[in-house]
Amino acid sequence: MAVPPILWSPDADRIERATITGYARWLEETRGLVLSDYASLWEWSTADIEGFWASIWERFDVISSAPYDRVLGSRAMPGAEWFPGARLNYAEHALRPRERDDVAIWHASELRPLATMTRGELEDEVALIAGGLRALGVGAGDRVAAYLPNVPEAVAAFLACASIGAIWSSCSPDFGARSVIDRFAQIEPKVLLAVDGYRYGGKDFDRVDVVRELLAELPTVEHTVLLGYLDPAHSPEGIRAVSWEEMRERGAGTPLTFEQVPADHPLWVLYSSGTTGLPKAIVHGHGGIILESLKKMFIHVDLQADDRLFWFTTTGWMMWNFVVSGLFTDASIVLYDGNPGTPDLGVLWDLAEEAGITCFGTSAAYIGACQKAGLKPAEGRDLTALRSVGSTGSPLSPESFAWVYEALGDDIWLFSTSGGTDVGTAFVGGVPTLPVYRGELQARSLGVRLESWSPEGTPLVGEVGELVITEPMPSMPIFFWGDPDGSRYRESYFEMFPGVWRHGDWIEITDRGTAIISGRSDATINRGGVRMGTSEIYRAVLAVDEVVDALVIDLPLAGTSGFMPLFVVLRPGVELDADLVGRIRARVREDCSPRHVPDTIEKIGEVPRTLSGKVLELPVKRILLGAAAATVASPDSLASPAALEPFEKMSRSPPYSSS
Repeated sequence: MAVPPILWSPDADRIERATITGYARWLEETRGLVLSDYASLWEWSTADIEGFWASIWERFDVISSAPYDRVLGSRAMPGAEWFPGARLNYAEHALRPRERDDVAIWHASELRPLATMTRGELEDEVALIAGGLRALGVGAGDRVAAYLPNVPEAVAAFLACASIGAIWSSCSPDFGARSVIDRFAQIEPKVLLAVDGYRYGGKDFDRVDVVRELLAELPTVEHTVLLGYLDPAHSPEGIRAVSWEEMRERGAGTPLTFEQVPADHPLWVLYSSGTTGLPKAIVHGHGGIILESLKKMFIHVDLQADDRLFWFTTTGWMMWNFVVSGLFTDASIVLYDGNPGTPDLGVLWDLAEEAGITCFGTSAAYIGACQKAGLKPAEGRDLTALRSVGSTGSPLSPESFAWVYEALGDDIWLFSTSGGTDVGTAFVGGVPTLPVYRGELQARSLGVRLESWSPEGTPLVGEVGELVITEPMPSMPIFFWGDPDGSRYRESYFEMFPGVWRHGDWIEITDRGTAIISGRSDATINRGGVRMGTSEIYRAVLAVDEVVDALVIDLPLAGTSGFMPLFVVLRPGVELDADLVGRIRARVREDCSPRHVPDTIEKIGEVPRTLSGKVLELPVKRILLGAAAATVASPDSLASPAALEPFEKMSRSPPYSSS
């Protein structure tokens, strides 16, 4: 396979300025390690994981009231024990003493213009909220559930919760009641922090009725705190709630302290997408997230004091937690709450100009949408502050790689990343001192022994295999909530290869150390024994100008050796005629293989996705095989529940009805 072109290489000044460069020199000075390039640094970091994570602790000055006895008490997977004996707190690292007038957060939304919160203001706000939560009876180990938008109040509330040693869990207010209940009921929260409503796409959404539904099914909630975001003067009837202002007032005069907790003390509960069954309630510990965040933000994202980190997200996606960890550095973070397409796709690029964003993080789907729309972000905007663009959520196509450089210039560092809610981070992605090859992730992250394996467990190079992690990571889940014997945890990651984490993605590691993700391994298209990830087919289909989105699955229909339908979303006014069908088929034949030409192509209005943008390939497959939509996906976990309805209708007609 031909080596793709290099789209960007760091110049000497950028390499010299990068934190990773100073870190490598420090390793030589303090450990006598001469690691001449990234490959040798990665190899050492994954061969001597105790030495590597101890170096991160020391180099980036972890604050602890008690030292760790050893780096790894047990290295078993699952069940690794990190930094036993240490006592520390996540919030203390985010609020490490800095200049009080330095900006901590830039924030804007469809309801609020761009504004800032300084480090001093953030610390004061955290102190007030922490004091208020303590006054409501919240202590270490209690769960605080947050139904809040992506606003600075949410960040301050999370840090306040962490400072107490309480356990945070959040859902975005665009989640419906059932989806929120399915998540929060598992953890039995003591306090609910909720919002009265929000604005999205220019429309106001009152959530007071939803809050009532939540309280009716969350009997452990002793206190509700309501943030007046949509209407600050609104005092809804029928809800016994403390106002946000009253909670802050109760905390006045209480000094901010940081409860010193063990490294494996729960920090937050995140959730899997919840497309089938109850979402997995994934628990991460203070120590693991502190260490992973220091490594990721300083070394891989390379945040410097003058940086402004933005990632488009909601409080219901792990990228929100990721962004908040940017406060571990001297950089500031940027929040936006609203629709990225309102009034048009340029709204986030307008924010980039106005807020002086230096690192612009988004989803592959958003970049693809900008590309399809022919957007030219740099025209009419001053984006000279922008130094890097990050992409995650799904594989970024080679064409989207090229578009970033065409649209933003050849001096942009584009880092595509892949990881997951499961580990609270990315384990493949950006390295500021390496080149960017079109369509490829730059490298495996330090401290992550990630490999591509055959079904027999043989490591592969230059071939697609299962993405596995063979050594423990500090940010792996400490447990799943409500899984006392650990069986669900083991089944999720360790069933295929005992003692080895199988993530469920197809990955290729090239002989240059780069990586290519080709979709979920459980959604592979297998045609005549030739397996191909869905992302490769999407790349071919989306290269056809009239197609703006697509979904493909492989169905084991009776009487066939496999039936592969392709569903496409077309530009407004475009019809799926014989000519367009022929061009789509030809493109798949040329770019993928003749075996992967779809058996049928059908037009749909929209591709079903979760609220975090993941395509629902497996739920659609199950619907077309006869399952009811309500049994395969929680409607409230979907961006548009109506998107599944056409597939239910199709399932009752040939060729699907014969399955």
